[in-house]
Amino acid sequence: MLVIPYLLHTFASKLYSMTGTVKFFNESKGYGFITNDETEQDIFVHVTALNGITIQEGDKVNYSEGEGRKGKAAIDISIA
Repeated sequence: MLVIPYLLHTFASKLYSMTGTVKFFNESKGYGFITNDETEQDIFVHVTALNGITIQEGDKVNYSEGEGRKGKAAIDISIA
């Protein structure tokens, strides 16, 4: 029974995946911003959403939007 919610989450993550460019990321502080390629709006990214990858300014990334402590935040981040 746990397989169906997992599959729905995986499908939804891919369905709503967005692309963007890392505008700024401070490794020592653990946060930064990604600029959405379509809307050109910035979205917050926290180091815990990186899934072990390293990002730096100018990197193209795929991500989904989720709720952070203070509003929208990038989640499920991967290098494009």
